[in-house]
Amino acid sequence: MSNMDALPLLESEVPEAVAPCCPPLTERPFTADEAEAAARMFKALGDPVRLRLFTSVASHEGGEACVCDISDVGVSQPTVSHHLKKLKDAGLLTSERRGTWVYYRVEPSVLAAMGKLLTIAPVAA
Repeated sequence: MSNMDALPLLESEVPEAVAPCCPPLTERPFTADEAEAAARMFKALGDPVRLRLFTSVASHEGGEACVCDISDVGVSQPTVSHHLKKLKDAGLLTSERRGTWVYYRVEPSVLAAMGKLLTIAPVAA
């Protein structure tokens, strides 16, 4: 057997669709679980470096970015990896390893869920 044999690709664990964590902010008060989910997301985005990384991935051409393309945010590479892990743990990013690089993406359903959370619920007439 040769050392050059191709390794099988692992399927990334990407959810089919991400449901919104919570109803729109103006619809009703959050339950304890909804508040936990929203706080986790907002806490992850509350750091300026994480917000820069998140927007770098979200706005990157093709909808995904290699870690090598988004590491210029003013902190060291280990710190970038730490912040990307926090964003991933909060459910805001997914990742896939390709060779030596990791590619990150924001699933469109995550952006849709965030947008829905921040919309104003229609006022009943």
